Amino acid sequence: MTISPVTTEIIRSALIQAAEDMNTTLIRSSYTPTIYEGKDCAVALLDREHRVLGQSSGLPIFLGNLEECSRRTEAEFGPEVWEPGDVWVLNDSYIGGTHLNDCTVYAPIFVAGELVGFAASRAHWIDMGSKDPGGSMDSTTIYQEGLRMGPTRIVAGGEECRDVVRLIATNVRFPDVTLGDMRAQIACARMGVRRLGELFARYDAATIDQARQEIFAQTERLERQQVAAIPDGSYEATGHLDNDGIDLAEPLHVTVRITVDGDRMTIDLTDCADQTTGPVNCGRAQAISAARVGYKLLISPAVSLNGGSFAPLDVEVRDGSMLGAREPAACQYYYSSLGMLIDLIVKALAPAMPDRAAAASYGDSMIVQFAGDNPRTGKPFVTLEATVGGWGAWRGGDGETALINNVNGSLCDLPIEVFETLYPARVTEYRIRPDSGGAGRWRGGDGVVREYVMEADQDLSLWWERSVTPAWGLDGGRPGTAPRVVLNPGTEHAREMLKANSLRVRRGDVLRCESGGGGGYGDPAERDG
Repeated sequence: MTISPVTTEIIRSALIQAAEDMNTTLIRSSYTPTIYEGKDCAVALLDREHRVLGQSSGLPIFLGNLEECSRRTEAEFGPEVWEPGDVWVLNDSYIGGTHLNDCTVYAPIFVAGELVGFAASRAHWIDMGSKDPGGSMDSTTIYQEGLRMGPTRIVAGGEECRDVVRLIATNVRFPDVTLGDMRAQIACARMGVRRLGELFARYDAATIDQARQEIFAQTERLERQQVAAIPDGSYEATGHLDNDGIDLAEPLHVTVRITVDGDRMTIDLTDCADQTTGPVNCGRAQAISAARVGYKLLISPAVSLNGGSFAPLDVEVRDGSMLGAREPAACQYYYSSLGMLIDLIVKALAPAMPDRAAAASYGDSMIVQFAGDNPRTGKPFVTLEATVGGWGAWRGGDGETALINNVNGSLCDLPIEVFETLYPARVTEYRIRPDSGGAGRWRGGDGVVREYVMEADQDLSLWWERSVTPAWGLDGGRPGTAPRVVLNPGTEHAREMLKANSLRVRRGDVLRCESGGGGGYGDPAERDG
């Protein structure tokens, strides 16, 4: 029996919409602005073989990565471990690949007593009990970064495991909101269970299975066609991170080598710095995910993500490297190398795909974090915020201005009204940083200027990157301006820095943050106007 194309498309759309419904449930149910305003989360529906059925908008850095959690759980405990009504959590950096704040909550989905799939979400929990509130910019081992959980059951048969929940609550600084976000993810998983169950109630299992196989097969054919259109050969690009946050004088190299052979592509990430003392390391699963982001944005951005998306792609990672970290490597700022990696994939393939490749973006999340005691409430607080910047120009258009970096997708910075309502600081300036984009026939997008004034004594932490390798141009385009951060600018006590950990700042101090611009494309002399 051949399934109707119409039925296949209805099921495809239903799976994608189910993931979006899960994402909406998570965002609307969460307790911290990192999720309900910043949208630092992603969700997916998986089939029983841990392949993506539908993934929502969210952080692309988690592309094809959530399934590692359910797959690892099954590998560790066996397929019989799954039970209806159960929910699990995992945040181990060496399994999921990210930092400990990124907690994945996932649940098996049963229909008529048979396992048919999984509902999963990943979201940033504001604090995991690290040595500094929210996360440490100078951690040197994973043990300084907080509570680390391998596959852990937090709901059994529909009831919370009170002992496990108590363990989590007693190891974080903000237990009420942390558990609130955890329960929002549980609600998200239950929405996935509900939506997939509704689909099985509408169509029988055989029809859904046929649709699933056809969706995967269609996607794989489209992906292979796109790869086959690239000239066979080897392509390479290299860049450098500023440092690991500990040895500030030592840049860290990342080299990407790409081989295209017919309808297959291999991305080799083995030539990069060894795992570092500072927290720029990541688990191999996240390095693979970043390579998939680079592949997807350049090769097939219009093809929806599912279990057939990466069939033509192999990614090679070296264990013990910065991109394939081993215990006890620190991983708090794992994503700095990944943003660089994504831009390098585009740079490497630019000669073969000049009409699709863009110059580099400003590159990193550019984190600003405040922590301390809020005099308005008498309670401790921590806030973490990414900063937008300029994207690279491309053949035919200028780069986008004031956009979040490529690893973060739909992540948002906090609205000023929300920030000032919740935290003891004011944003006195937020504007475009003029002429920070690289010159070119098509100009790079501009970064932004964001200035804060402290309304109470508190601790400041910063993680800003890409001053050693600012956003490069392509085809004669100029690089973007590097980032700059100044504490108390224009005073005798002015201090420039890009990284800081729990630096004490006083009421009235001013922090001025200037994000980088994107690279230009083409000879600037050829620009019209």
